[in-house]
Amino acid sequence: MNSVPDRRARWGWYLYDAGNSAYAAVVLLAVYATYFKDAVVGGPLGSFYWGIALTTATALVAVIAPLFGAIADASANKKRLLLLCTVIACIFTASLFFVTEGAILLGMTLFILAEIGYRSGQVFYNAFLPEIANRSQIGRVSGNGWAIGSAGGVLCLLLVLVAVKGLGGTLVVRASLVFTALYFMAFSIPLFRWLQERGEHRQLPRGRELLSLPFKRLAETIRAARDHREFGRFLISFLIYNEGILITLSFGAILGATLFDLAQEQLILFMILVQIASVPGAFLPGLIVGRIGVRPTLLLSLAGLVSAVLWLFFAQSVTAFYVIGAIAGFALTAVQSVSRATVGLLAPEGRSAEFYGFFAVAGRTSSAVGPAVFGAIVFHVARGLEHAGQAPLLAEQTAHRYALFSIVGFLVLGAAMLPAMSRPTRSRQTEKG
Repeated sequence: MNSVPDRRARWGWYLYDAGNSAYAAVVLLAVYATYFKDAVVGGPLGSFYWGIALTTATALVAVIAPLFGAIADASANKKRLLLLCTVIACIFTASLFFVTEGAILLGMTLFILAEIGYRSGQVFYNAFLPEIANRSQIGRVSGNGWAIGSAGGVLCLLLVLVAVKGLGGTLVVRASLVFTALYFMAFSIPLFRWLQERGEHRQLPRGRELLSLPFKRLAETIRAARDHREFGRFLISFLIYNEGILITLSFGAILGATLFDLAQEQLILFMILVQIASVPGAFLPGLIVGRIGVRPTLLLSLAGLVSAVLWLFFAQSVTAFYVIGAIAGFALTAVQSVSRATVGLLAPEGRSAEFYGFFAVAGRTSSAVGPAVFGAIVFHVARGLEHAGQAPLLAEQTAHRYALFSIVGFLVLGAAMLPAMSRPTRSRQTEKG
């Protein structure tokens, strides 16, 4: 891609990440995760059901993502499919307002539907990256997107914090989910107005041909992945280390509430700190990828995340938890940003949505395993300790600490399997983003 992308289209892409990140910050990290675990369910069983809900949603996306990606590339309709997924995510995020104490099945079902929209939309959103950035700019543009997205998540959390601290109670917590859905939709509008999809729109076939199209395209993508061995080896590594990242994101607030007895407003403050730390975590690695390469950048970021998780096992104070959160926020965002840019660098031109769909399969398959493993460890270890005579609260806290080693294992094994990768060209690094 040689032409200089439209700056306004790029900013539309950045702003969508701000709304997207608000969903992640409020629903996955700071608010709904702990509300569901403690208020809707309660106890170690809450962590178990939370892991099951994540597993179900992400397993479904693992099936949907590559098929939708193939349809998007075949018809040049990434933008329409992104709009559909965004609407689904926003509608079901707002509907979480109706989840009250004891409504476990409703809380899981509505969350799963919101997650399907949110996660599936990321396939098409990420697939626009090679269209808005020249090859030498992909690392920087991806990092800018993460940084601006994190800032958007911080803003949403600050607004929610004001409401929670000022009013209190579960009603305002539930209302914050409606606000988050509206926030997400508002920040998505610039992308749909400013970003014009490249490629000629084509009429999709009908009947059996339409049903068989995704499978044909997916088979072609698998063959292409085999021909691009760096991409295939990177996916295997990502599949493993992303397990640790998704567990960290999915259970971060739950760990704060369980291990340090943080109240809702304290958890929101913690996640604001994590989001603030993630801004340089997204931006700085994008600048150094071109200097030291993708693999060293990823290894440094993964090492930082491993260090933070190991420290958390021994941490006893709230202050230490906040510092650990800042380190983890920087490191995990660096890993995510560089990983996303790597796909754009390795994917063949004109097949970005398929390769990002394949990338999403790896991510969604891993996140379908990791949270379930973590939740199962917590549930069974806590139950065993209680049967041995340990007090329920102490048993739950101990179980969460031991479950941290599942995160470390996934991160270390994934890092060990990371292949050597070519550095991106630097011929256009002076171009402004």
